[in-house]
Amino acid sequence: MRKAATRIGAALLAAAGLVSTHAIANAEPAGHQVRYTVTSGQEATLSLNYLVADPPSQAALNADSSSYLRNERVSIGPGAPWVFETTLNDTSWAYVMAGGAARYNGTPNPHCEIAIDGNVVVQQDGETAATCTLKAW
Repeated sequence: MRKAATRIGAALLAAAGLVSTHAIANAEPAGHQVRYTVTSGQEATLSLNYLVADPPSQAALNADSSSYLRNERVSIGPGAPWVFETTLNDTSWAYVMAGGAARYNGTPNPHCEIAIDGNVVVQQDGETAATCTLKAW
């Protein structure tokens, strides 16, 4: 009787392991690491707009953009980039815009980049603003 119980217990554990392994293999991906970087060749205060979380739809973004987008002013300069990292399931939502007034010794000449899972996929330079995006907004 003890042998039978041991065999049944072992069979149940093995079956549970197979179910667990199968569930993990079919789990949703954890998303993609998205990194926004903004630089400038001179000291500048820039207004930044960037996506922090992917919305379920364009309608959801339009209805409540503050849940998905941030807007802030930051000071950057040579050797002092602004960097923000987030995780997105749908990387087509990735977006960062940097702009500044031309009140410095010249123009701020911002540069933006979006890297996904460690690979730069888009970059843009501008005289007073730069926008990096993976879809038409």
